[in-house]
Amino acid sequence: MPVQSSVDTTLAEIERRVLWLSTAIVHHANRVRPSVSGLKVGGHQASSASIASIMTSLWFRHLGPDDRVSVKPHASPVLHAINYLLGELDERYLTTLREFGGLQSYPSRAKDPDPVDYATGSVGIGATAPIWGALARRYLASRAPGVGTGRQYSLLGDAELDEGACWEAILDPQIAELGEVVWIVDVNRQSLDRVVPNLVAHRLQGMFTAAGWQVITLKYGRLLTELFERPGGADLRDRIDTMPNPEYQRLIRCDADELRRRLPSGSESIAALIADLDDTTLVAAIRNLGGHDLEALDEAYSAIDDTRPTVVLAYTIKGHGLPTAGHPQNHSALLTAEQYAELADALGTDVDAPWATFAPDSAAAMLCAEAAKRLRRQDFPQAPAFPVPTDIGRTPAGTGTTQQALGRTLLDLTRAAPEVAGRIVTVCPDVSSSTNLGGWVNKVGVWAATERPDWFADDGETILHWREKPTGQHVELGIAETNLVGLIGELGATWSRWGQPLLPIGVLYDPFVQRALEPWSFGMYAGGQSILIGTPSGVTLAPEGGAHQSITTPSIGLEQPGCVSYEPAFAIDTEWTLLASLAALGKPDGHSAYLRLSTRPVDQTLAAVPTDPAARERRRRQVVAGAYPLRRHENPKVTIATMGAMVPEALAAADRLAEQGVGADVVCVTSPGLLFAANQARLGRAEGPSWILDQVFPADRATPLVTVLDGHPHTLAFLATIRRVPSIPLGVSGFGQSGDLADVYRYHGIDTDSVVAAALDLLH
Repeated sequence: MPVQSSVDTTLAEIERRVLWLSTAIVHHANRVRPSVSGLKVGGHQASSASIASIMTSLWFRHLGPDDRVSVKPHASPVLHAINYLLGELDERYLTTLREFGGLQSYPSRAKDPDPVDYATGSVGIGATAPIWGALARRYLASRAPGVGTGRQYSLLGDAELDEGACWEAILDPQIAELGEVVWIVDVNRQSLDRVVPNLVAHRLQGMFTAAGWQVITLKYGRLLTELFERPGGADLRDRIDTMPNPEYQRLIRCDADELRRRLPSGSESIAALIADLDDTTLVAAIRNLGGHDLEALDEAYSAIDDTRPTVVLAYTIKGHGLPTAGHPQNHSALLTAEQYAELADALGTDVDAPWATFAPDSAAAMLCAEAAKRLRRQDFPQAPAFPVPTDIGRTPAGTGTTQQALGRTLLDLTRAAPEVAGRIVTVCPDVSSSTNLGGWVNKVGVWAATERPDWFADDGETILHWREKPTGQHVELGIAETNLVGLIGELGATWSRWGQPLLPIGVLYDPFVQRALEPWSFGMYAGGQSILIGTPSGVTLAPEGGAHQSITTPSIGLEQPGCVSYEPAFAIDTEWTLLASLAALGKPDGHSAYLRLSTRPVDQTLAAVPTDPAARERRRRQVVAGAYPLRRHENPKVTIATMGAMVPEALAAADRLAEQGVGADVVCVTSPGLLFAANQARLGRAEGPSWILDQVFPADRATPLVTVLDGHPHTLAFLATIRRVPSIPLGVSGFGQSGDLADVYRYHGIDTDSVVAAALDLLH
């Protein structure tokens, strides 16, 4: 066998310590720290052991300061162990895994006390984040020099490749150009419950190759590779290559005598080959996979060519180095106290001093210090603040839609506030023209890593000009909403990574917002600040029918942390709320926003925008705060609170009620979430302003309340609690049908007749 160099010996010593620390972190949380509630704390010793070698080699031999790594969720103890050895984590945190205020269950960029590049924990989302991080860095580099050119690594388990988000990201056409993307797949052939029976590596190899990726397969270590060169070695390799995954996993659990019986499977050449091996070597050989061989890992990392994305398929054993290695139920298994003590003896550590570091003058300590110095990142100064205008000054007239107002506001910004407009980047999943972004795209161009010819530039019938260049400000993705929110999340994190804020706006069809909500939510948890715009919304796109309606999206702002939602009724409301949302991006106390827009044409004069500058500013502040009084009756008997596209029905109902001698106030709600927060603040249950409630729902105008919106009625139902008045909430709570708008509104009970009837029911 080859003799290990001193560097390899030192790295192997660090590898053993990383394995020990990651195991001890989970052990302490479950076996040592008292449990007040009696609930299982959890943690993943086997999943951590599976990837300990991969991460040790990467951090202590290959990473540079500009590189960033997404670590699979269940390997968070390994990341903390490495950060501890690098001096980036205080010892006191090693005993706090899953403790309140301590180390998080999974790597958290926002909540962990040590460096975490990407938050993970939601399957498939953390794995794909480095792809969008690479794209965000490239976009920013075309505008702000000095953001580095480091690789973006993703460490994931093979079972995570079952998640469709992985393949949606891999297959986007732009990704094949991102040579800095590297995925390292921990191929341990196990999921949470079982050994995966039909995981065939060559299938994965073919899929990645077809997507334009470099594929490096790291299957066997040096010991097995050397045995394959001996007589009978070819048969041994073929035997291991062709056996089912569960059979191989069973061999890992065998002692030498069992291996001599099971492994040959009738092959005399294999029996003769292993007959010459001592028991220790034979047991070690069957476990000698490439993902645990430091030399093989070194060669694999050195082979990455950076001209295209790379995937390293590194074969490993789940629980490698632990007594639970290879057992199909080891996913959440914890070592017993006896096993823990035996592991300490095997790794040369002490259960009574689990957090001991290397002797200061040892080779391992010096290698840790060298790695820490190499990985130290520069601090990026925060870019100077740039003011976002609050009001461009336009007063729309005629008939228009809030979707049209989106495109108009973006174009207006290029003239009124070019510095702000220059930081905006819009992203669409192949719906730019159908969401009224055509004018913006024509103005700013489409972003691409390299300039591409516009073959239709001289076509007189072409309206949407597709000029692709590194200076473009619109990114067009394929039809995959998960990719969209993944990218805007990373574009919205550049302020915290490089000190340069971008203002990302993702635009998609509102019915698909829920498909994107979970990964977008995780992006917000990780610190990404962005604007998501859903349009067209609700049932107002009546001929499209029930398949293209969004019922629950209006309540996103009530329920989603880190996000303020708006549903503007008029073009001017769209402008004001969009500007307020842009102003909230790219800073430590910032937040994301969701705008729900409509394609229903509405008479803009119904907005009754005040002409007096002070009154106009008062209206703007109310719009941004969540609601404004659209019509006040001198003697109101009922209040109609409405939102978005339903304003015409609410106003028509107020007119009808007036004809019957029933005065009605009409309140236009722009943000249920902000009103709910204001009410919580008024009750002393949250921090924040509550002035908007007194201006819109004053106590002296408290009357029975009808709420109506193009969405689920529960969204506005809480408004009745502000003044504790009787109410009837109207909205959409069932799947729709195709038809004319009047027919559809009547079907759902949100038409003018329904509003009038609800008001009269409340009064009589």
